[in-house]
Amino acid sequence: MMKQKVTFFWFRRDLRLEDNLGLFQALHSEFPVIPLFIFDEDILENLPKNDARVSFIYDSLKKINEQLTAIDSSVLIKKGKTTAVWESLLTEFDIQKVFFNKDYEPFAIKRDLEITSILKQINIESYSFKDHVIFEEKEITKSDGLPYTVYTPYKNKWLEKYHLSGQAPEYDTKPLFSNFIKHQFTFPELAVIGFERSAIKVLPHNLTQITEYKETRDFPALDSTSYLSPHLRFGTVSIRKLVNWANRKNQTFLSELIWREFFIQILFSFPKVVNHNFKSAYDGIQWRNNEDDFKRWCSGTTGYPMVDAGMRQLNETGYMHNRVRMVVASFLCKHLLINWQWGEAYFAEKLLDFELASNVGNWQWAAGTGCDAAPYFRVFNPEIQQKKFDEKGIYIRKWIPEFDLGYNEPMVDHAFARDRAISTYKAGIVK
Repeated sequence: MMKQKVTFFWFRRDLRLEDNLGLFQALHSEFPVIPLFIFDEDILENLPKNDARVSFIYDSLKKINEQLTAIDSSVLIKKGKTTAVWESLLTEFDIQKVFFNKDYEPFAIKRDLEITSILKQINIESYSFKDHVIFEEKEITKSDGLPYTVYTPYKNKWLEKYHLSGQAPEYDTKPLFSNFIKHQFTFPELAVIGFERSAIKVLPHNLTQITEYKETRDFPALDSTSYLSPHLRFGTVSIRKLVNWANRKNQTFLSELIWREFFIQILFSFPKVVNHNFKSAYDGIQWRNNEDDFKRWCSGTTGYPMVDAGMRQLNETGYMHNRVRMVVASFLCKHLLINWQWGEAYFAEKLLDFELASNVGNWQWAAGTGCDAAPYFRVFNPEIQQKKFDEKGIYIRKWIPEFDLGYNEPMVDHAFARDRAISTYKAGIVK
């Protein structure tokens, strides 16, 4: 390929052509745009070869490539250590500018600083854009400029700022498609990347039932949630379009989207939460961390049907209903006194929608050690949760087919576990 001057757009967590701000800006540059995706070996080496999320990323890229093929363009797919890939690209192409959308996780921030530093050394301009959230970093702060650590005032400030701006702007990239480079790069097979197709699939998102979201969202048997979370995680949908839609249609659903941004802001402002309690006062808790108990929780054999159904749903599908997530997380931390980090790591391995900020934030919420967390003395009773939200046992029977044959005895008595949890937490709190 002749070394013509080109602009690169680097896909990461924004796997779509439509309403993609970084791509929109790249397509406005004066050079033809090469869209790039890097399968990062630093991430891949820790995943099973049939990881469902890799299959989803691959399929999303393939859809993008098919759209580009129709206009005589394509996506450039690379695999390797990100730094090494970029160093190779810089010798292969005459790159003038690089565009990408921001990622707010600690690993991504470090990676992006490394790449932009390499580019700067050889006078290549790089540009990053806010695309993953409506409000980023320090856009929603208290009057003293410090980040919010409680959700409700954060939400109120978020809504105030959103409504003042009218709505989130949307960016129509389609009229600019002629600015993609006219070249057909080879699109690799999944096996070439070193992976095989997973039997677990990311389901299409569905917004048709969201009109009754407030009334139905806590009942797992109704299956009335949107299945949007993996699509938000990997950016196959635009958060701007989604928030504007939710603002018109359902404020409860909008609040859930704001929770996502709250946790992203917490992770950015307090990166220690990845490996440490947000509230250091809880660092003295003496976790039991019994490995056999943990295995029973992971396999869905605790004897508590709501907990077990949730874990089996997760293991078989990569999904778990949100209400059930709260129940299983509380059970691990409070009933079994196992450190939230064990559960967070298991969810990170299994969830199709795994997003570090929300995963850490919600696990610390359940454990009582995070910002705006449930108090330590709040211990969900799995049996009461089942009666309230799956009274007829429809959800439970779906995931526990042997339920009516005589189910296992609970591995620990609820009253005993509750008292043990409260006393252990109380003793462990650093005054």
